[in-house]
Amino acid sequence: MNGVHDMGGMHGFGKIVTEPNEPIFHEPWEGRVLAMNFALFYLGQWNMDISRYWIEKLPAALYLSASYYGKWHFSFEEMAQHYGLVDANELAAGHALRAPKPVQRIMTKADLNFAFSRRSPTRPSASAPLFGPGDRVRTKNINPASHTRLPRYARDRIGTVEAVRGCHVYPDAVVSEGSEIPQWLYTVVFDARTLWGEESDPTVRVSVEAFEPYLVAA
Repeated sequence: MNGVHDMGGMHGFGKIVTEPNEPIFHEPWEGRVLAMNFALFYLGQWNMDISRYWIEKLPAALYLSASYYGKWHFSFEEMAQHYGLVDANELAAGHALRAPKPVQRIMTKADLNFAFSRRSPTRPSASAPLFGPGDRVRTKNINPASHTRLPRYARDRIGTVEAVRGCHVYPDAVVSEGSEIPQWLYTVVFDARTLWGEESDPTVRVSVEAFEPYLVAA
């Protein structure tokens, strides 16, 4: 979707400043939000792609003002209500007001290793990739209402395939269709001037991980 989260190439946000000796968490509540993240994912109601989409759906003013873990917190509240895990009255009260909704599983201490492990997105494919290293491709000019991993600044631009990264779960389809529909994934390299015009630094190259449905031969 074309939300405020898609900031690549936008002006006015200033430099990214690295905080010296940055702590793992700035406030205790951030650690609790991270724990909530693992516990909620373990329920099996949604996955990382769906979670990203709900963060993207946050109102622009809230998205820009919230911290990293703040965005997680607000999106968890919205998802939990959407999937019927809680309602607005319970969030306001700070505790359950009804019997819990049955879920697929509940995380215990014995499940922590599984919860913290990252599952592979690689999937088998019934067909060969359409493109290979060195191929010139053009990204499609898409503006989906749902989730996509193709940034706005790289749409309708010509680049060169650098590598084929395998066949993976397709995030766009997971969110919009509820199905993995695996697709081939490529690293596509763009000249900065192709992306942002002739005044851009001619020595800069930008790599984008692009799924096959985003691409056509150039």
